Amino acid sequence: MRQLSTQDADFDSQLTELLAFETVNDADLLTTVDDIIAQVRHQGDSVVLALTQQFDQHPATTMQELELSKEALAEAFEQLDDTVKIALSTAAARVQSFHERQVQDSWQYEDALGNRLGQKITPLDRVGIYVPGGLASYPSSVLMNAIPAKVAGVSDVIMVVPAPNGVLNPLVLAAAHLAQVDRVFTIGGAQAVAALAYGTETIPAVDKITGPGNKYVAAAKRAVFGQVGIDMIAGPSEVLVYAEGQAQDRADWLAMDLLSQAEHDRIAQAIFVTTSREQLDAVAAEIEKALSELPKADIARDSLQNRGALILVKDRAEGMAVINRVAPEHLELSVDEPDALLANIRHAGAIFMGRHTPEAIGDYCAGPNHVLPTSGTARFSSPLGVYDFQKKSSIIYCSEAGSKPLAETADILAQREDLEAHARSARYRYQ
Repeated sequence: MRQLSTQDADFDSQLTELLAFETVNDADLLTTVDDIIAQVRHQGDSVVLALTQQFDQHPATTMQELELSKEALAEAFEQLDDTVKIALSTAAARVQSFHERQVQDSWQYEDALGNRLGQKITPLDRVGIYVPGGLASYPSSVLMNAIPAKVAGVSDVIMVVPAPNGVLNPLVLAAAHLAQVDRVFTIGGAQAVAALAYGTETIPAVDKITGPGNKYVAAAKRAVFGQVGIDMIAGPSEVLVYAEGQAQDRADWLAMDLLSQAEHDRIAQAIFVTTSREQLDAVAAEIEKALSELPKADIARDSLQNRGALILVKDRAEGMAVINRVAPEHLELSVDEPDALLANIRHAGAIFMGRHTPEAIGDYCAGPNHVLPTSGTARFSSPLGVYDFQKKSSIIYCSEAGSKPLAETADILAQREDLEAHARSARYRYQ
């Protein structure tokens, strides 16, 4: 795992290299995805079924076999072990409670001229959520995508989830039941994204697609943007852990927080930033110790070697500068008084405050959404939320008297833009 210091002459270039990552710019990948999308647009169900059989070795012979009934979802939930059932229900309730606080309402006001202005908030009609599938699947992704949509008032939530060899983790189905997903199709990849975007004979077209997937899914989401809305182009998972070598720090905790992201996949990114050389060395030693016993140690080791780093900074100010430069998906502030740092954090998807708030809690049950901006996009984007499933319409009502001064203003500006029809349209209202 590489070690960097802000005192290195080439630190800036080293950090730039560490952060460089392109998710969906491979020409062959884009060509393949474009071809799949074109096939689905023109041939619909038949291509979706054929590609699902080809890529997932799914045994289905008809599209009907790829859809799961609501009864099947409910049965999956009822058959869970009671301990798991309670944990999943607790997570769902906390996600629901948090997102209910994000609901935006329509509003209007009357200006000094007697005109009424405002904004109308409307939920999207239908959304598609993509959930990674197979045995190593993520019921938490179902909750994080479907619950905010339902809280927003979306009436029709369509879920797609790949089922290699026809096998699905029952937890995913149970989560779909809890989240009140309306329809579930066991399809994945670029063909699933294309089916959601353009519709087929069986799968209805949606207004927006959310949820993470592999590089084919990410490329497909980018390709269909404009036909539908998307949440983001998700890159590999990331965490940045910041500490200052304080007395209460535990190197084993910090190391495991880094490894909790590294075990996701070989291109996940885990970065540790500290003001203490002793702490940096202690965390490095604990990482090596933990790697000797983790089930996914091979994946985690590759991740740390490929994209991980231990960074030594001179002081807190440099630490904050590095954090904002990285703009991490997940940021842990493992210090005595994390609130003192909060005002300095400008770019982060989610901020985990203090030593007792590991990122893993946020993945499952804290309540805030775990679908977060990656690859530095926290500079300009936000976590998935209820607002992603609502749209806004402006309301403008002009009274006869209130219209006249505004029309005169519009007339003047339209003439300066050499748009005569605009000018006359406004002029008729006040002359």
